[in-house]
Amino acid sequence: MAAKRTEEDHKREVVNRRHFSFRLNIFFFLTFFVFSALIIRLAVLQFVEGPEMVKLRSSLSTRNVKIPPIRGNIYDAAGHPIAYSTSTQSLYYTLETGIGEKEAREMADRLARSINLYKDEDAPEMVSDDIFKTMDIKGRLSYVFEPRRIKSGLNEKEIAYFMENRDHYRGIDIIEESIRNYDDSTIAVQLVGYMSGFNSLYGPKNGLKFYQDIYKENASREPEEQYLLTEKVGKDGLELMYQEQLRGKNGVKTYPVDNLSRIVGPMELTVPEKGNNLFLTIHKDVQLKTEEAIMGHLEKIRNSSNRRERAPYAKTGYAVAMEVKTGKIVAMASMPDYDPNVWQKGITQAEYDNLKYYINNGSIREVFPHYEDVKEGYNHPSSLVPLGSTQKPLTVLLGLNEKLFSASSTYYDRGYFQFGRQGYETRVYNASNAAMGSLNPSTAISRSSNAFMSEMIGNKLYMMPGSEGIDTWHKYMTEFGLGVLTDSDLPNESKGVLEYFEEAKTGSEQSALIYASFGQQGRYTALQLAQYTAMLANHGKRMKPQFVNEIKDVDGNVVQHFEPVVLGEVDIPENYWNTIEKGMLNVSVQGFEGFSYSFLRKTGTSQQDVGKRKKVENAVFIAAAPADDPVLAIAVVVPDGGYGGYGAAPIARKIFDAYDQEVGLRGTPTNKSTE
Repeated sequence: MAAKRTEEDHKREVVNRRHFSFRLNIFFFLTFFVFSALIIRLAVLQFVEGPEMVKLRSSLSTRNVKIPPIRGNIYDAAGHPIAYSTSTQSLYYTLETGIGEKEAREMADRLARSINLYKDEDAPEMVSDDIFKTMDIKGRLSYVFEPRRIKSGLNEKEIAYFMENRDHYRGIDIIEESIRNYDDSTIAVQLVGYMSGFNSLYGPKNGLKFYQDIYKENASREPEEQYLLTEKVGKDGLELMYQEQLRGKNGVKTYPVDNLSRIVGPMELTVPEKGNNLFLTIHKDVQLKTEEAIMGHLEKIRNSSNRRERAPYAKTGYAVAMEVKTGKIVAMASMPDYDPNVWQKGITQAEYDNLKYYINNGSIREVFPHYEDVKEGYNHPSSLVPLGSTQKPLTVLLGLNEKLFSASSTYYDRGYFQFGRQGYETRVYNASNAAMGSLNPSTAISRSSNAFMSEMIGNKLYMMPGSEGIDTWHKYMTEFGLGVLTDSDLPNESKGVLEYFEEAKTGSEQSALIYASFGQQGRYTALQLAQYTAMLANHGKRMKPQFVNEIKDVDGNVVQHFEPVVLGEVDIPENYWNTIEKGMLNVSVQGFEGFSYSFLRKTGTSQQDVGKRKKVENAVFIAAAPADDPVLAIAVVVPDGGYGGYGAAPIARKIFDAYDQEVGLRGTPTNKSTE
């Protein structure tokens, strides 16, 4: 029995050892697996997630408060400031650890008393409850670490008081900020543009794509480059076009904070960088005299006793002066204008409703005159008007170049041209139904024959096979910058309105080409007209309109210099140019008596139906001088202005005089002594 029990015990011991060995192996395997997993996890933490964790730790332990940059200035060609930033001192409050509602209310009371004691006499009283709401101690409106602006535009007494008593106002800082100012003379205000809050421009409704794109990637920018939601940015004109150049870089205050975002240590400061400065091609004195010329002449023709000059509905005028060889815009006026300094403090809806007629640049887009009765406004033309007879130099040039006639061809003008099928004829008359007799291409321009243009060009284009005629017309229009953008890059520029294609569909291709030949089938901007005029004057080079001579940084270093840009060039024989110039030299015009230079010109009296009014007449005028070596091209548009020779030409004369005095049509300013 004992032997048998000993054998069983031995077997049991062998089994137990085997089980123990198996369990021990499993233990070691599990231990190895766990340690391997830990090692892999540590490696992932260190090499994969480590940098992100460090970045996250840094973001949780510091907060950046951005200080708006100081915007660069905009100067005229001679360095006169047109738009400039000035500094102002603002009072800010930053929450500190341990501040409760009771302490905050006491602070608000003391701030209100102190500010009201030292404020300017005409400044409004500060109210303690308003200050307390601005302090936002529960962080409902701002992050805990963000400073709250209590008051801007501190006077010297307020600054001195808070600087001397800083220890009694925990969390109070005086921070320098900038305010955008515009010259009180209102120099080219629609071209320069104005500013508005970034937070009003990046939204999906009424926002601008430029700022919508910035907003989408704003968080990924470096702190110095990030836009502040409340900062002022360019909304129109050059302020918008050169926003990134003008803006500069933020200053940054970096605060150490705890896990509740409360400041727990000293601040590190990176100061703001001022933006670059623009030096424009606009000449202040030429611009101001252009504006004065328009407003003075509008007043004159509204009240004139001369039947040919009187234009009682003339309320607006537009003019552009462009250097023929460089494309530089020396004056651009959209009148009446307004004082852009109104944007500094904000305006009411009622004020905006009145200003909206003057804010937009009628020299480059459609703008309507202001009438108290909105319905009455529908009966008056916008800034986009037909060319009228200013079209005729190009019409003749087209006819010559397409071999529709020669420079020596003659035409007998009976006072009208008749077209259309028998029994349904339409007659196109000259002004005052004047029969001009024998004409050649040059005299057809100088005497402004609608009949010549209709029969010799418009109707002959119509006789071409298929749509070749209207395609040819369109080709010349676009080559000369009519119906296409000028490539000025100005925001919201209009291409104009092409009407000859629509007339070809609803009327006939024949009527479209005939009416277009003397300037009645397209409405264009003053800038397009100036570019077109310069192209006539320089024999076929379409120049890019330039508004900026150069951009400089705050230290005066040139960041970018602008050179003339030829957008396109047409190849037309020289004798054809000479033919149209001969005609333009002999156009009758008012207001140029005693002018010292020969000059190319063409008047236009364009007609259009507007609302309930039929055959509204608009004054249009183009000119370039001196004729033998053109330097300056000018386009003037006066909607509802009547005859171009009376309603627009005298304005151009004053612009030529202003340029001659300040710059010189022969290269030397006439108002400066030459020793």
